[in-house]
Amino acid sequence: MHAAVIVFPGSNCDRDLAVAFERAGARVSMVWHKDTSMPEGVDIIGVPGGFSYGDYLRCGAIAANSPICRAVVGHADRGGYVLGVCNGFQILTETGILPGALLRNAGLKYVCKPVDLHVTTDQSAFTQSYTAGSTITVPIAHHDGNYFADEATLDRLQAEDRVAFTYARNPNGSARDIAGILSGNRRVLGMMPHPERMAEPLHGGSDGAAMFAGLVQQLADA
Repeated sequence: MHAAVIVFPGSNCDRDLAVAFERAGARVSMVWHKDTSMPEGVDIIGVPGGFSYGDYLRCGAIAANSPICRAVVGHADRGGYVLGVCNGFQILTETGILPGALLRNAGLKYVCKPVDLHVTTDQSAFTQSYTAGSTITVPIAHHDGNYFADEATLDRLQAEDRVAFTYARNPNGSARDIAGILSGNRRVLGMMPHPERMAEPLHGGSDGAAMFAGLVQQLADA
């Protein structure tokens, strides 16, 4: 299984994401933001956390207009898999791949700590290794993680079983406690918590490892 991890100026979780994919058995290519295409045979694109372009304008807004994001959108449009974590989730909403927006945290402060997440669906490649209704612990580190969408969009996400994770104790004001959502075809996941930072015991826990193991297994089988 071949994963591509995008690197923007200001990315600081690109290597973490690459290591998580590699530990699960994937081959990883690092892709620079000024590139215009993906390497041959990429199965999944990882859009990492950090502060792309210094978070100027809106978080993820400049990155969403970078040359490589045209290739990310094309990959998603063709039914390819994409994982966006933290700033990567912000970028996916700015490109329109996922609905909604990430606003300033309700408390107006940067939040960095482990949080408990409820797994709300196991019907995706990203969550198939978890049990729906179970709780996992994954860290967050963001200033703009307050997920917002209009009521019709929120209703649709829930009706279509596209809310992947919710916060057990909402740390940022996100609508309906949403921590991560899926695309309509369930092949794109955007989430604010960092599974790659809880992917091996030395991290203090390994609840995130199952996501990468499940992804690699499904895509390898496919």
